[in-house]
Amino acid sequence: MSDLDRNYASPFGRAAGRVDAAAVDAGLRAYMLKIYNYMTIGLAITGFAALGVYMGAVTTDSAAAVGRVGNTMLTSFGVAMFVSPLKWVFIFAPLVMVFAISFGINRLRPQTAQMLFWAFSALMGVSLSSIFLVYTHTSIVRVFFITAAAFGALSVYGYTTKRDMTGMGSFLIMGLFGVIIASIVNIFVASSMLQFVVSIVGVLVFAGLTAWDTQRLKNDYIYGYGAMGGDIAERAAITGALSLYLNFINLFTLLLQLLGQRE
Repeated sequence: MSDLDRNYASPFGRAAGRVDAAAVDAGLRAYMLKIYNYMTIGLAITGFAALGVYMGAVTTDSAAAVGRVGNTMLTSFGVAMFVSPLKWVFIFAPLVMVFAISFGINRLRPQTAQMLFWAFSALMGVSLSSIFLVYTHTSIVRVFFITAAAFGALSVYGYTTKRDMTGMGSFLIMGLFGVIIASIVNIFVASSMLQFVVSIVGVLVFAGLTAWDTQRLKNDYIYGYGAMGGDIAERAAITGALSLYLNFINLFTLLLQLLGQRE
């Protein structure tokens, strides 16, 4: 389940006094760079985990195969991951873990929060590994780069725009929960039309959230500058990376459903 809750509380308060604009600007750039670095490492972990699970799950040796998904032969590990009831654990486990991180972040040491983010990224990779059974590898790579380009453009817009996007937040969060509920329902009803509608709406919601989150993270730093430092800033960077990571993953999976070429 990649459509995860992202209703994070800002960890900052308002700054008590004025600070030098140049210092704020330099600190903001360093803070945002840290967020994007965390996000990028998380995406890399997810990709390697997904590929590793897939490689261990499939085989071209018919003597070693103990099951199939379509024309793909599976090892015993593959059957456990993609056919047995264990697959539901990996589908819903990321949802449980992101709730645990988001609600417990203020009680965690930064090093612990960081390790949990890496673990979550790996678990998400395990959950997403089944895309290699459904879509051609070429289309997965193509959609990934489309997602990266779209995400980059939307994030740059959110960072540079002078438009106040605060009012969009409630609307986008409502849309997010609608996408989550519809996605869970469609796991059981398997409606292609519902899946198409969810994918279209989901792309629009996560595109908006990418720009909105970027502006929110920027404003959190600017208005909370006087209160930031040490563990507070580090935890904030991790939660910021988590929110942008989820936007990217969801954009990718939804675009893959729309643009991916099936095996």
